Amino acid sequence: MGTGTSATGGFASRLLGLRTRAGLSQEVLAHTAGISVRALADLERGRSKGPQRRTVQALATALELDRETAGELEELAGLGRPRPRPEAATSTRSALALPRDIGDFTARGPALDRLHALAHEADPGHPPVAVIAGQPGLGKTAFAVHAAHRLAPDFPDGQFVLDLRGMDTEPTTARDALASLLRALGVTESGIPAGTDDRVGLYRAEVRERRVLLVLDNAASESQVRPLLPGVGRSMTIVTSRQALAGLESVHRTALGLLRREEGVELLTRIIGPERVRHEAQAVRDLVDLCGYLPLAVRIAGQRLAVRPMERVAKLVTQLARAERRLDSLQAGSLQIRAAFTMSYQHLAHPARILFRRASLAAGPDFSPETAALLADLPVAQAARYAEELTDAGLLQPDPDAERYRFHDLLRLFAAEQLTAEDSPEVCEAARDRTAQWVLRRATAAALRFDADRHHEPPAGDPDPDHAPADREEARTWLEAERAEWLAALQRSRTAARHQQVIDAAEAMHWFSDLNQHWDLWAEVFTCSIESARALGSRRDEAVHLNYLAWAHNICRYDHPAALATAERALTAAREAADELQETWALAYAAGALHRLGRTGEGIERLRKAVALAGTLTSPQGRLAQLTVLNGLGQYLRMSGRVQEALVVHRRSEALCRNGMPGQSAELIAMYHAAALQEVGKDLSALHRWTEAEAPLRQALAHFEAARMPAWSEPARLDLGVVLRRLARYDEARDTLVAAGNALALLKSPRQSEVSTELDELNRTTAGE
Repeated sequence: MGTGTSATGGFASRLLGLRTRAGLSQEVLAHTAGISVRALADLERGRSKGPQRRTVQALATALELDRETAGELEELAGLGRPRPRPEAATSTRSALALPRDIGDFTARGPALDRLHALAHEADPGHPPVAVIAGQPGLGKTAFAVHAAHRLAPDFPDGQFVLDLRGMDTEPTTARDALASLLRALGVTESGIPAGTDDRVGLYRAEVRERRVLLVLDNAASESQVRPLLPGVGRSMTIVTSRQALAGLESVHRTALGLLRREEGVELLTRIIGPERVRHEAQAVRDLVDLCGYLPLAVRIAGQRLAVRPMERVAKLVTQLARAERRLDSLQAGSLQIRAAFTMSYQHLAHPARILFRRASLAAGPDFSPETAALLADLPVAQAARYAEELTDAGLLQPDPDAERYRFHDLLRLFAAEQLTAEDSPEVCEAARDRTAQWVLRRATAAALRFDADRHHEPPAGDPDPDHAPADREEARTWLEAERAEWLAALQRSRTAARHQQVIDAAEAMHWFSDLNQHWDLWAEVFTCSIESARALGSRRDEAVHLNYLAWAHNICRYDHPAALATAERALTAAREAADELQETWALAYAAGALHRLGRTGEGIERLRKAVALAGTLTSPQGRLAQLTVLNGLGQYLRMSGRVQEALVVHRRSEALCRNGMPGQSAELIAMYHAAALQEVGKDLSALHRWTEAEAPLRQALAHFEAARMPAWSEPARLDLGVVLRRLARYDEARDTLVAAGNALALLKSPRQSEVSTELDELNRTTAGE
């Protein structure tokens, strides 16, 4: 052009001048043109070679250039572009050319943006490598190919896709892969060295000065991939694999997750058309749910519907809803979800296959290495190792915080299929029974750590004492994590007529259940133990566990008619067994149900009988029952407007706690004392003695919080918030009430509505200040 400047420099200075003349900042021009600020800055400084035509066109449009000026800018850009080498021209026609992009590709926007940024921010000393790994069906190859098409303009010297056949019996060797790449780069057959190391050297020399995009699809291992990675230069490599390839160093990992529901609906819309989706909107959403948000499954469902335009979406939903037919239904021509899973399964070692399919027997949504070991009949250390291998293979999903694993829904169905095909019913039953017996023994021992009657005894009976929970905190963690497993074990033991084991386990759970009143499974636990007590013909045990069930109906399920009926049955059984302690509890639980049914007067009469009966009991358990029924009696008196009487009753309960009780731990009495203090605080509140009410409520809250008893602490927090509002400490009251409301919502407590009422009143009060 006669300027004496380089082509690149000419483009850079011209672009800078045009932007300055337009009065645009780099940020505004970059945003308008749809490129990154960094890329624009590199163009203006001459650091980037001539940009691609579509980039120049976007800049010209954003700068509102006339045709002549836009043509001049394009001409300058063209002078800066590298001329294709002969071998590069050959490579575009090679067997490694990019396959056709998927026109209805959906979602993955953030992941694509990260790859785009990686390509533009690359350091020539460290050519970027992106690894896309994960479970079968996530669409790793489709994503890599789509990304390669989007990035193609930035890699003018060639874009290649090489299938490394990682799922084949004999994956492509690095030596053979290098030969394919060298041919694609234009190296003649006679020029390809025989040795692998020599091929690596020549390959890296060939790509050093080029901008090549390489997709290594379906990689088997790190050792297969490493020789194929450029040493230096501006090339980029995208690797897909069903293995995690955790050993590859200095790579960028792109995690493809499941689709969101709306993304799955969008994909189906692109496949079958918006009109069909609008016509059966709910069925389409249900279909995405049944596909488990797995891209391949959603695509198969869409393709199947696309070739059957007259078939209703709801019909396919009905078919998929039947779990035993779901994998059969998820196929469309050569696309089969089962085939995708089978490829990964067949590559597992024999013990890993056993663990994979037996883990489908786990009762809960996730499972521990210990449960997997029991089901697979393997040592725990081996089971943990194979679980990690299954995770690396994308067949299990790890918990982000704990050493636990879960299946994708479709993979669980596939694992269950393999179980049916490869393990006999006898083997499966033995695995279930072995696991149930071990888990129930562990659960019983862990729960005994919370048993107030045995606080001085170390729990016995754990099947693996060396690795048992060492204290209450560990026991709580185990029982919470494994609750689905030990509940299933309890039910299995009842079915197997191991009735004493069931009763012992449920009895051990009694005190632990108080810490987790928001679990509605306690009704199932105590129903099991009642049936076992009946099977053993023990009316006393039946009375005990009927009382526990009445408590669960009252407190956990809020089914007060069921609670009253159960308490009446407990009362009959207790009287037949001549057990006055259980008779006291039955009267108390019946009173609770009557009160909640609006029959508080009848409840008070039952509690007066319970107080009188408990006063005759001399055992430590009888004294605890006396504290409980006194607190309950006081509550109902207060709710009936007899607040002064209630305060007297609760002061009596508090005094009994202060004096202590022989045979009971100080820790347990402190809990009863805290309960009495909460009731005293509520009585004082009802008497509008707000200043006096604060201290006992704070003491009760502090104790329940320290004991990690949210079902107790959060109502106490609400009660304290009420007092603080009445004391005009509005900021503190608001914080306390909001915290209580959030926690009570998680507990599904009926007292949530009280929080809303108090906050509304607080807002009205503060608004009028």
